[in-house]
Amino acid sequence: MDGFVVPNNSASLAFDNINLSYGRWDNQLLYRIKDFALLGEQYVDSSEGSLVCLATQTSVERLNSLPQVAANWQGKMSVALFAAGPEEFVVLQYFVTYMRLCFANIRENATFHLLTPRDFDKLPRVAALPLNMRGKFDCQYPDRTLKALLKFRSLKTLQWRQRNTYPQNHMRNLARKGCQTKYVFLTDIDIVPSTNSVPQLNHFFRTANCTKSCAYVIPTFEIDVRATFPRSKNALVRLIRKGLARPFHEKVFIYNQYATNFSKWLSPNTNETEVSVSHVVTNFEFLYEPFYIAVDNAPAHDERFLGYGFTRNSQVYEMHIAGYQFYVLSPVFTGHWGLQRKQARPAWREQQNNANRRKFDVFKSEIFVRYKNDPRLLLKAKKNQILVK
Repeated sequence: MDGFVVPNNSASLAFDNINLSYGRWDNQLLYRIKDFALLGEQYVDSSEGSLVCLATQTSVERLNSLPQVAANWQGKMSVALFAAGPEEFVVLQYFVTYMRLCFANIRENATFHLLTPRDFDKLPRVAALPLNMRGKFDCQYPDRTLKALLKFRSLKTLQWRQRNTYPQNHMRNLARKGCQTKYVFLTDIDIVPSTNSVPQLNHFFRTANCTKSCAYVIPTFEIDVRATFPRSKNALVRLIRKGLARPFHEKVFIYNQYATNFSKWLSPNTNETEVSVSHVVTNFEFLYEPFYIAVDNAPAHDERFLGYGFTRNSQVYEMHIAGYQFYVLSPVFTGHWGLQRKQARPAWREQQNNANRRKFDVFKSEIFVRYKNDPRLLLKAKKNQILVK
């Protein structure tokens, strides 16, 4: 579909019949939600033959990652989209239409849900975009396509985005509940699954027999942008040996993924053809944030956490307190583009992190009471037993 241009006829656009002036509210009356705003053509049918659905979420700026995710994940996808205002909604209309016309798996298997802020209607409104940009709408260049569309946002919309926090946990809950399968693989939009994951995982979960609350961790690696995405665990190992890949957040914040125990996962046994449990997570860290697959009866992501900090790890920590066991799977994995390095974070991000840190102290006390399981008391009891002995 070389040279494809999104039609100017608005009737052909995605979400064309969606009225964003109403929708269900979140618990804090901060956001309106539109579940199943756009269904994949085979979404219902594919649900019956699949055990795992990929749930992911994104703001409009990062939606260009979905085509690569969809290329590797040939199965059901539940995608939560955030539109800060009418301008961003129009951008979403055009870009989702572009993706559905260009990428068959997105058209057939991706279902989209929408979340908008309470003051959505107070931001600038645009009726249509002057799309005379034929060369920028080539199906081979989703990055270029989205970049061109984003230029139509006004300064007022951009300023609103800078002042307001991105509701990550609202988005995660929305994406999770959009899945119609027994198991949900919850990711962020820029996390790319390994190729052939869907049939491998379906085969594994047909015989998985977990007798307690279980979460299956998919190891995540950073991949140098100079490399090509590895098509197997063997290829990933070769990239690691060349310094072109490494465990996710290893240099930026090691505790983010440390409990996964990558050295054990990478130990010599890379000729695996079927998914199996590599090992059990035995050294759970407080700030652990794995990407995992679980039955969707796991605790919801607490929506008091807005913006950055304590969003994913608070939910994983609650799973830990609730008694979940984490199993690391192999040879499947996920990748994130770019070898991350420590750098000064913007002031607004650290402010959000500090605000969520204060909320976490309350959250932690609540879950200790909810599950009658305070790790501090357990540790104290073990120390007393040692002293008695």
